[in-house]
Amino acid sequence: MIYVQYMHALQYLCADMETLQQEKNRRQVANWLLIGVGMIVVQVVLGGITRLTESGLSITEWKPITGVLPPMNDAAWQVEFDKYRTTDQFKYVHQHFSLSEFKYIFFWEWFHRVWARLIGVVFLFGFVYFLVRRKFRSNMILPLIFLFLLGGLQGAVGWIMVKSGLVPDRFYVGHIELSIHFMAALILLAFTLWFALKLLPSFQSKQAIGSSMQVLVFLTVLLFVQLIYGGFMAGLKAGATAPTWPDINGAMIPAGMNEIEPASHNLFRNIITIQFIHRLLAYLLCLTVIYFFWRTRNMPGHQWFSRLRMGLLILVSVQVLLGILTVLGSTNPDALLWLGVWHQFTAMLIVMAVVTLLFISRRKSPVPAV
Repeated sequence: MIYVQYMHALQYLCADMETLQQEKNRRQVANWLLIGVGMIVVQVVLGGITRLTESGLSITEWKPITGVLPPMNDAAWQVEFDKYRTTDQFKYVHQHFSLSEFKYIFFWEWFHRVWARLIGVVFLFGFVYFLVRRKFRSNMILPLIFLFLLGGLQGAVGWIMVKSGLVPDRFYVGHIELSIHFMAALILLAFTLWFALKLLPSFQSKQAIGSSMQVLVFLTVLLFVQLIYGGFMAGLKAGATAPTWPDINGAMIPAGMNEIEPASHNLFRNIITIQFIHRLLAYLLCLTVIYFFWRTRNMPGHQWFSRLRMGLLILVSVQVLLGILTVLGSTNPDALLWLGVWHQFTAMLIVMAVVTLLFISRRKSPVPAV
């Protein structure tokens, strides 16, 4: 009898130790993914700096291996400068550039590309390490494969975007290609964050929010569309065409919003229409966040839900202010650089807040087991 009790106790102890080890493994993998989230945020910020300094076309070739090193001597620098001088951006926008000015824009594009490679290295080495140490469970493998595919796709989209600006009569990358590149980065960010949250014990409890879930889903869709138009705004440098607020060049509904034929093209190519839609979506998004905050004011005290709903309200309020200041400062290159980067960074924080809210929210409470 004592022997049987001893064996049962030993089994329970082994089971507890195995559970603790699995939780430790999950937490380690989650921390690795969160490092990736942070690196993706830095990468998007670097992309914003690259765009705002007009550096994106300074490197005219894609060299995955040898491109890690910048030019190492004066002759190599002159070769790269000569390649850039063949672009229409140099011929018609930066024709006054000296070699030292070229080195400045080259740095930001080079740093942006090298950081992307570093993200790949961190993910690859982490994957190999955890695989060898048997930290992964079988249900982690497929999401990890998808994660690597998203990362590879993002790199391919980035080069397609650069090539869109290296054709005749193009001074910058295409605004649609830039928006796709930006959205692909945010999808990668959201997926990596969601994957990490699934592995963290502190995020496994859910908040039932009833019909407010519909509001949260609508908010998410609205945010997705708004970010696309933010990419359009950036790619077309649309802010400088109407650096006024609250009006758009003196009118709340500006003229010229239907100049392009067919009419549907105004939604994607008309600078004034794009700015009007971007502003309108910003107001609608802000009102939706306020409404969501008000609807969920009496929800039970779920720690993360309470913090995130308040954080989202603050972030969106700050983002609206940054958006206004960015438009007003769009004709000042120095002000635009800092305001634009902060505007983009805050957008990523909003994405992460919404993704986390979606993760911890559910429509109904789970039915207790009988």
